[in-house]
Amino acid sequence: MSNKKESFFWTSYSDLMTSLFFIMLVLFILVIVLLHKRMEVREQYIDKVEQTVNSVKDLDKDKDYFEYNEVYEKYVLKVDVFFPMRVYDIDALSPECQDSLETAGRKIVDFLDRHRETKYLLIVEGQASMNSEAWSEFNYNLSFQRAQSLMRFWLETKHLNFGDNCEVQIAGSGDGRLNIKSMRHPIEEKNQRFLIHILPKNIFKDDKE
Repeated sequence: MSNKKESFFWTSYSDLMTSLFFIMLVLFILVIVLLHKRMEVREQYIDKVEQTVNSVKDLDKDKDYFEYNEVYEKYVLKVDVFFPMRVYDIDALSPECQDSLETAGRKIVDFLDRHRETKYLLIVEGQASMNSEAWSEFNYNLSFQRAQSLMRFWLETKHLNFGDNCEVQIAGSGDGRLNIKSMRHPIEEKNQRFLIHILPKNIFKDDKE
């Protein structure tokens, strides 16, 4: 009788161990499958971020109008702009300069149209050249007004449409006195220019997959 009980115990124990082993095996396989799927989603997300960030470099195709500065990570609008003193209106520029600014605006519109799947923040930054200390505060207002004048030129005069995937902001960095890290040209007179920032907005959203 005792032998039968002992035999029954070991049989039950063996069945229990087999069941536990099977459960652990299923859980192990499930974890491996979930981790693999998660890694695939992660890789796809990283690829998407890299493609979106690199899409901005598409502006390099238009080297006559845009130049990327790797140090400051900004695009410079390669149109020589020389405003008369205290002037910010685009109408004060030469017809040739206005034509170049219009073409540059259309290049940006074409870029945004080619990448409709991504939302961008377009910042047009105006700058001013440094002169006397008394002009420091005025130059910040002047640089903003120049950027504002450029946007009005694009939107109201030339009727450019930057699309639904683009938020537009204007900014003025003045003559750089209040921001030592602002991007400045070594030839002071050439700081009467515009900087273009095109930043992807929706690349860091949580992945819902």
